[in-house]
Amino acid sequence: MLEPDPTMPKPKRPRGLQEAGNDLWDSISAKYKLRPDEWRILIDAAREADLVARLEDELVDSPLMVKGSQGQLVASPLVSEVRQHRAVLAQLLSKLKLPDSPTEQARKRAEVSDQARAAARARWGSGVKGA
Repeated sequence: MLEPDPTMPKPKRPRGLQEAGNDLWDSISAKYKLRPDEWRILIDAAREADLVARLEDELVDSPLMVKGSQGQLVASPLVSEVRQHRAVLAQLLSKLKLPDSPTEQARKRAEVSDQARAAARARWGSGVKGA
């Protein structure tokens, strides 16, 4: 596995980012050492975060339902666009494979343990004779 080159400088924050993109960039770039391909993904994710924020801002002042081509009520195209861009942002962030925080890791371990216990009980019973 290739390790990040410590002598390689961190890229500058991309120009033109808005608040959501800057926040995402700062929260990741300050905490993690990324490979060049991961920096590219982070740039795209930051721009996508800005786009999601802009769409959400537009949606606040827009109706959720609009008239369709036949005069029927349909969901606003902005609703679909926000959903699609949130999915793109989630995909980009998952490609970074950032480690979970210690709190999140502990919560996931506890959840998996609870699920495993429940599965064992379902398969083998409660372990109490006559139950």
